[in-house]
Amino acid sequence: MMTWNATPQLPLLRYPALLALLFLFSLAPAAAQPPVRWQVSAKQETENTYTLTLQGSLSPGWHVYAEANPQLGLEGLRLEATDPYSILEAPRPLLPLTPGQDPLLGDEWVTSYRDTVALAQSLCLQGPVPATLSLTLTGFAASRDTFLPLREELSVALPGGQEQSTPLAGPLRLASLELARASACGETVTSGDGSFPTVFLLGFLGGLLALLTPCVFPMVPLTVTYFTSRAGSKRQALRHGGLFGACILVIYLACSLPFHVLDGVEPGILNSLSTNVWVNLFFFAIFIGFALSFFGVFELTLPSSLTNHADAKAGLGSLGGIFFLAITLVLVSFSCTGPILGTLLVGSLSSDSGAWQLTAGMGGFGLALALPFALLALFPGWLQRLPRSGSWLSTMKKSLAFVELALALKFLSNADLVAQWGLLKREVFIGLWLLLAIGLALYLLGILRFPGDPKSQEIGRVRRMAGLLILIFALYLAPGLGNSPQGSLRLLSGFPPPWHYSLYSREDSPQNAQDSVQPHVVNNLEKAFELAKEQQKPLLLDFTGYACVNCRKMEEQVWTAPAISKLLREEVILVSLYVDDRQPLPLTERFTYTGADGTSREVRTIGDKWSTFQALHFGQVTQPLYVLLNPDQQLLNQPIGYTPDEQVYGDWLRCGLDVPSTSRRIVQ
Repeated sequence: MMTWNATPQLPLLRYPALLALLFLFSLAPAAAQPPVRWQVSAKQETENTYTLTLQGSLSPGWHVYAEANPQLGLEGLRLEATDPYSILEAPRPLLPLTPGQDPLLGDEWVTSYRDTVALAQSLCLQGPVPATLSLTLTGFAASRDTFLPLREELSVALPGGQEQSTPLAGPLRLASLELARASACGETVTSGDGSFPTVFLLGFLGGLLALLTPCVFPMVPLTVTYFTSRAGSKRQALRHGGLFGACILVIYLACSLPFHVLDGVEPGILNSLSTNVWVNLFFFAIFIGFALSFFGVFELTLPSSLTNHADAKAGLGSLGGIFFLAITLVLVSFSCTGPILGTLLVGSLSSDSGAWQLTAGMGGFGLALALPFALLALFPGWLQRLPRSGSWLSTMKKSLAFVELALALKFLSNADLVAQWGLLKREVFIGLWLLLAIGLALYLLGILRFPGDPKSQEIGRVRRMAGLLILIFALYLAPGLGNSPQGSLRLLSGFPPPWHYSLYSREDSPQNAQDSVQPHVVNNLEKAFELAKEQQKPLLLDFTGYACVNCRKMEEQVWTAPAISKLLREEVILVSLYVDDRQPLPLTERFTYTGADGTSREVRTIGDKWSTFQALHFGQVTQPLYVLLNPDQQLLNQPIGYTPDEQVYGDWLRCGLDVPSTSRRIVQ
C-alpha cells in the first residue's frame, strides 16, 4: 500500500470524495512496513454462531480510527465476510478509545486506538461450518503526516468446523475418458461453427457502416485527394493509397493483440469476463454513453494532445509518415467507430475462441475501412461519383444511437441472467426492443424529430424504405410479448432471454403443450449419474451459460427439431452445467484447484466448479460443449461444440447412441 503525505495546513480529507481517492492508493504495492500486526481468533457460542476477537499491535506513532464519521467520509475498523456468511452486529471495542483532534482531518475530533487494537464481533454462518474462514479487515490508519487505508486478508480457525471436501471428488472425477470402443464413430465429428468467417464478415459490414458515419465519410475524398495531388505519378499515388490502407488494417489487427496475451496467461479468462456481472453492467453504461453521443447530447472524442501528436508525425515522406497519417484517421474517427468497435469487441469475446474471433472481426473492420483508400487511389475518377456529405450522415448517426441502446439492453440482460435478478424477463426485454424499433421507424419516416433537425427536411426514398423495414421488424417482435408459440422469435434466438425466463408460468404454456419438444433437463450431475445407471441410458453433459448466445441458439433452433428432441427426451439423460452460475458453493465444498502446470484457481461458486470440471477433463473452456458418456463414465464419441446444422448435430448424437449396448453395461 502506498502512503500519502499530507500538507498540515490543508484539511485534505474533509470531503468524502477526496477520502475515497485514497482507496485507489491501496491497490498499489506497499511503500512501507505495515503499521499494524493483526491476530484474530474465534470462540464458538452456538452451533453456527461465533465471536471473533481481533487484536492488533500498532507501530510507534501510528493510530487506527475506531469509529465511522459520515461527515468526513471516514469508515471505522471492521471485519467483513462474503455471502453466505452474515455478521450480526457492529464491532465492539474491548479497550477504551482515545478521543482527540486530528490535524490530517482538519482538527476534527475522532476516536482511535493508539497502542493496541482490540475488538469483538459476532458472526453467524449459514450451512456447514468450515475448518477455517477467510475474512477481510478494512479501515484507516494514520501517523503524524501519513494517512493509510487498511485492507488485510485474514483467516481464522473455527472450532467444530469441517475440512473442505476433496477437490473434484466423486462424480466430478471421471473414471475414464477413453472412447467406449476404439472406432466408436469412425471419423471425429467436428462442429459446424464457421464462426471465424462469420465474425470476419460482421466486422467487414461494421467497417462499411463506419464509412457512412460523419466522422469517416468526409475524410475519404479529402485523404485520397491529398495522395493524388502530392504524388509525382499515378503509380506513386496508388502506392501511397495502398500503404495507407494496409496501415489502417495493421492498426486494427494490433488492437486485438492484448487479448491474445490475456488468453495465453489464463485460458478462459475472456469467457469469464464476458459473463461477469460487473463487466456487463460496465458495457451497459458504456453503450448508453455511446448512444447519447450519437444523439448529440455530447461529443465523444479522444484527447486532442493524442491526435495532435499523431498528426504532427504524419506525412508522405516515408512509410512512418503514412503510418502516422493512418493513426490520425483512426483517432479522429473514434467518436463514430468506437461504438461499432465496442459492439464487435464484446460480441467476439462472448463467443468461442474470443481472442482469435476478435482478430478476425478487427481484420474485417480494418479491411472495410482500408479498401476505399486503395480503390480510389487506383481509380480517382470514382471520387466524382461519391455522394455528397449532408443531412443523411446525421440521420445515419442518430439511427445508430437506437441500435446502441438495443445493444446496451443486451448487456444488462446478460448481467440480469447471471445474477438472476429477474429485472429483464423475456417479455420486458422484447417490449423495450419493440419500443426502440418503433422509435427508430418513426424517426426514419420523419414523424419523430430531434432538436436541431430541420422541420422542412425531405424524407428520401431510401430512408422511407428503411423506416418501413424497421416497422416490419417491430411487428415481428410484437408476438414475443404474449404466451403463444409465435412468440419464440426463432430469428432472434440467443438475443432475448431464454423462453423459461419469463413473466408467464411456462410449465403449462402453449409452447410446452404444443408438442413437448423441449427435453427434460437435470441440473444436478450426481442425480444425473444415478438416473443414467437406473435407466441404463447415456449421459449428455451440456456445458452452457446464462449469458451464452450460441447456447440459446442451440436450445431454441436445434434441440426443438422433432428428430433431435425425440433423441434428447427418450435416449439420454440430459444435464445442463452452467459455468457462469454465481451462486456460492457451501463453505465445505470450496477449494483451490491446482493444475498440472502449477497454476491455481479459486473454486467458490457453482460456475467455478463446472468450468474447472470442463477444463480439467475436456481441455476446453468455451460454451456450449456437448459430451456423451455411458454410465461407466466413458466417452461414447468426441465432444462437440456449437453446431447450428441440425443434420450434423443429429448425426453426432446418433453416432454416440449407436455404440453397442455392451459398452453401456453398469459396473456394480
